[in-house]
Amino acid sequence: MARRTMRAVQYSGYGGGPAALKHVEIPVPSPKKDEVLLKVEAAAINPIDCKIQSGFLRPILPPKFPFVPVTDIAGEIIEVGHGIIDGFKPGEKVVSWLTFGRPGGLAEYAVAPVEVTVHRPHQVSAAEGAALPIAALSALQALKHITTKFDGTGEPANVLVTAASGGVGTYTLQLAKLANLHVTATCGARNMDLVKSLGADEVLDYRTPEGKSMKSSSGRKYDLVVHCTTGVAWSSFEPILAAHGKVIDLTPSAGTFILFAFQKLTFSKKKLVPLMVAGNREELQFLVELVEEGKLRTVMDSRHELSKAEEAWAKSMEGHATGKIIVEM
Repeated sequence: MARRTMRAVQYSGYGGGPAALKHVEIPVPSPKKDEVLLKVEAAAINPIDCKIQSGFLRPILPPKFPFVPVTDIAGEIIEVGHGIIDGFKPGEKVVSWLTFGRPGGLAEYAVAPVEVTVHRPHQVSAAEGAALPIAALSALQALKHITTKFDGTGEPANVLVTAASGGVGTYTLQLAKLANLHVTATCGARNMDLVKSLGADEVLDYRTPEGKSMKSSSGRKYDLVVHCTTGVAWSSFEPILAAHGKVIDLTPSAGTFILFAFQKLTFSKKKLVPLMVAGNREELQFLVELVEEGKLRTVMDSRHELSKAEEAWAKSMEGHATGKIIVEM
C-alpha cells in the first residue's frame, strides 16, 4: 500500500532566507509513543525559526537536512500513538508546541508530543491557538520572575515592556494588566494606539529621547523589565531599576549569560536574567483558557496560505511584525 504524502515547506541548508524555502511532497509522519498525528490548521512563525535557518544554533539545530521548520501549531488529531493516557482521541482540536529537534509545523500534517499539547475549545480559532506557545509562554514565564498573580491579587509592581507591539510584547502587556501591574511600554509611533488599547499605562516612542532613556514619565523605577528586543546595554537599564529590579532578556546573547553569572557571583541586587522559554502544558492550557474567556487577545500581523509561506518568512525576517505571523493550511 502506497504511503500517504503531504504538502510541506522545507530547506536543505543554512542561510538563504525565504528564497531557500522549497515546496515539496513528503510522506505523512507516524506518531510514536506519547505522540499524536495532527492535521495542521495553522502555524505561527517565530523569530527563532528564521535564526535557526541562518545557522544561529549550528551544529545543534537543525539536527539534519532537509528540515521542515516551525514549532507552534494548532490542528485536529488524526491518529494517536501508543502509551497515551491523557484522553486525547481522533477528532479533537488541540494546540501544540513541537520540539525544536523535530518541528515540522509548515506542513499539512505533523506529529506532536502530548506533553506540550492541550485541548482547544471551539471559541479559540486555530490561528489564535497556534500563536500562543512560544510567544505567550515567554511572556507568562517572564512575568513570573516577580510575585505575579494573574487574578489581580498580587503585590503592586512597575513593569517595563520593550518592543511591546511584537508577538511577545502584546501578550506581556495583557498578562501584566491581568496581574494589575503598572506597565510602561516602548514601541514605534505607528503602534502607540494599539499598545495603549492593550492596557499600557504609559507608552514611549523608542525613537525619541524619552523612549531611548526608557524612563517612566511618572518617575517610577521598574521592578521588572521584560526585554523583547536587542541592542540595549545593561548600563541603560541599571539606573531605571528598583533596588531589586530584574531585566528578563528574551533574546539573550553570550554577553547576557556572562553578565548573569558575574552578577550571581557578586550577589548583585539588580539582575540581568536570560530567559530560555520552557514547554509547560499547564501554563499553555492556562493561556488557552484566557483566550477562551476573552481575557487574552492575539494581535495578528498577517495571515498567509501555505503556498505563500515565503511571504510570511520574509515578513518575520524583517523584524518589525506587529503581533503574530500566521500560516494557514
